[in-house]
Amino acid sequence: MTKIAIVGCNGKMGAFVARAVKEHPSCETLFGVDAFGESSYDFPVYKAFDEAVEKPDVIVDFSNPAALDGMLGYAVKNSVPCVICTTGYSTEQVAQIKAAAEKTAVFYSGNMSLGINLLIELSKQAAKVLGSSFDIEIVEKHHNLKVDAPSGTALMIADGISETLEQEPQYVYDRHAARKKRSKNEIGIHSVRGGTIVGEHEVIFAGHDEVVTISHQAQSKEVFAVGAVNAAAFLAGQTAGMYSMSDLLAEKF
Repeated sequence: MTKIAIVGCNGKMGAFVARAVKEHPSCETLFGVDAFGESSYDFPVYKAFDEAVEKPDVIVDFSNPAALDGMLGYAVKNSVPCVICTTGYSTEQVAQIKAAAEKTAVFYSGNMSLGINLLIELSKQAAKVLGSSFDIEIVEKHHNLKVDAPSGTALMIADGISETLEQEPQYVYDRHAARKKRSKNEIGIHSVRGGTIVGEHEVIFAGHDEVVTISHQAQSKEVFAVGAVNAAAFLAGQTAGMYSMSDLLAEKF
């Protein structure tokens, strides 16, 4: 049984993670860490890691960038693998995460959905076959409260596709500013914001008289929690290093 510590357990995503752990056949929550401390969970919740007396097999962090120092310090000191799901880190904090991965196993991904990461792998394969003769466009849709555009996931998709192309592509976000034909080395990235859309991503390969489309819809934020717990089960017992969804997919397929 993989024993998990949940950082940010009192938040919305933390609650989803706690539920996903409970439903996973080989995982259980050992304790939570949250600045608010108190909760109604059936496991202890501490305000900081230095209050914990138990040692988990894996840490799952779905909290806030401000919690990174305490979490990484504990993980490195105690050689505990950690799944980092929080976003919005500074360049310096990303460097901290990479440094920690030299001493313990770290699973770090901009999107914890298994489906999205499968979409990226499928898009990379499609780009190898179609990329030189098909135009590539990415459309992402999110709720009207999302402040960043394009989404980090759309950029993950574009970066994944770029790795497979012979010529480094140019990302184009806004076509109305320049009246000219589309160049062959472009990847168009387009953002839609409205309503309560959780997250939709579509990759379009448009060729001569045919179009190939690969798409994914997240209908609940719970899919990201499930992905994080699957990552925790995968990471337990791994050696030091940086891991991603590509490693998890490789194991599954």
